[in-house]
Amino acid sequence: MAVSDVEEFRPEVMTVADDEVVVYRGAQRSVLADLDPDTDIDLGFRTVHTLPRRGELLATFTTVNDVHFGETVCGRVGGADFATFSVEPGATPYPVVMNAGAVAEMSAVGPDAVVVKGDLTSTGVVEEYEQFRDMYDSAFGDRLLHVRGNHESFHELDVAALPTQERTLPGVILAVLDTSRDRTVNGRLSADQLDWLDELGARADRPVMVFGHHPVWKPESEPRSDECFGLIPDDTEALVAVFGRRPRLAAYVAGHTHRNDVAWFDGAPGVPFAEVSCVKDFPGSWVEYRVYEDLILHIHRRIGTPDALAWSERARGMFAGTYVPYALGRLAHRSFAVDLADRAR
Repeated sequence: MAVSDVEEFRPEVMTVADDEVVVYRGAQRSVLADLDPDTDIDLGFRTVHTLPRRGELLATFTTVNDVHFGETVCGRVGGADFATFSVEPGATPYPVVMNAGAVAEMSAVGPDAVVVKGDLTSTGVVEEYEQFRDMYDSAFGDRLLHVRGNHESFHELDVAALPTQERTLPGVILAVLDTSRDRTVNGRLSADQLDWLDELGARADRPVMVFGHHPVWKPESEPRSDECFGLIPDDTEALVAVFGRRPRLAAYVAGHTHRNDVAWFDGAPGVPFAEVSCVKDFPGSWVEYRVYEDLILHIHRRIGTPDALAWSERARGMFAGTYVPYALGRLAHRSFAVDLADRAR
């Protein structure tokens, strides 16, 4: 058996919640349900710890990003000579397959809100945006919050460009920032946006989850440059400073990089600055949030509908086999608890 065949069936712990663990071996899914929260679970090949729980469930909401309606080929990067992936002529486009799976699974949890944080389209044309709206509006109606990403702004598609959005739910406030700018790939935040978030953090009577398309600049791994891939350094530092002085601001969650990752900053202790992998290819992701009293669980989900799994298993071969560890990231960066008990005082 080839090494790639062995790796295909290596167990991957995809999800850890307060009551559930989900393991994949390729496209085969195993679910351990009805587990106790905050408990070690021996899976045989490793031990995981379920997330904590505090009091009654107050709200549930979900998020996705990088849905890329209209895309026909994935696996391209710069001028690199990697194999690319697409569906057969006449087959349902893979962004439609993946998003339909994500919408079905998110609908099943009955979310109070759904946040779609950018790259709604592939080439930034109105027809692709309309495909996104047709699918997500019909499922979620006024529960839907969405914002543009660089795939829209770079092509100057004038949609979903609201600088700030706010939605209050039981136990949590959702704040969405437009980090995209016309004709640019990386992200910016204006002084007005930062002032708005500062004011929101000052008046909030519950934790605030903040969303944007672009992740923060990471000084430990990226040179300081306004050509960085995410939020430019000055705006990253200004955002971290707002979080540092407003303890109600709980977390910042972005997309753009197509991976799961979390960064931490001394200037905002206890605040995860997270990235979520994309919908459109491997592993095919959405995130469920469970809101308890000053405790919010970030629970990564792999889209598990049969046609979505068939596509995402093909796409795991992108970039000569290097994509899987990059896109998945660490388990601790896929499922984690945001605890505001101390920070909010």
